[in-house]
Amino acid sequence: MNATTHHAEQVFRRRGGLLRTAEALAAGIHPRDLYRLRDEGLVERVSRGLYRWASLPPLGEPDLVVVATRVPKGVICLISALTFHEITTQIPHEVHVAVKRGAATPRLESPPIRVFRFSDPSYVAGMEKHRIDGADISIYTAAKTVADCFKFRNVVGIDVAVEAMRMAMDSGKVMPAEIEENARVCRVDRIVTPYLEALL
Repeated sequence: MNATTHHAEQVFRRRGGLLRTAEALAAGIHPRDLYRLRDEGLVERVSRGLYRWASLPPLGEPDLVVVATRVPKGVICLISALTFHEITTQIPHEVHVAVKRGAATPRLESPPIRVFRFSDPSYVAGMEKHRIDGADISIYTAAKTVADCFKFRNVVGIDVAVEAMRMAMDSGKVMPAEIEENARVCRVDRIVTPYLEALL
């Protein structure tokens, strides 16, 4: 392994194996070296402008990693967050990501995403960072996600929201008071309360 390749590998490994093109250039990896590494199979293109050191173990959550890297201020929400917390039977066909109201619309060629715009209080409430596959991924808590599903019930379906509430409480991952608190933040407490009372 020559010095250029060794340097590139060290840079990739320090960043959890993933680099955007701009990050690679800032770390001293020349574009021609990046493309040579790709052509030699040492680096794989994960998405447009996003590369990964190929010899690392396969990504467990490739779609979430790509979205988190390409949309750094996005937060995984709704069905995608329910799936992460294992409180749904739904199978996501796109990554649901929240951005602040007024933020530019992110564009990705892959994976397919659906963008939801949250007001400032709702955007920051219940946000957690999880280290997944070497990437820091922002995901809403289970309780906040349940409340969000009631807020966006016309999109995800009221049955999905109720199922998530039941599964979250049955699993012990969420207490009723946490759902009530987040429902107030999302301004859906009057909608949530009857369903919550029915499940208690």
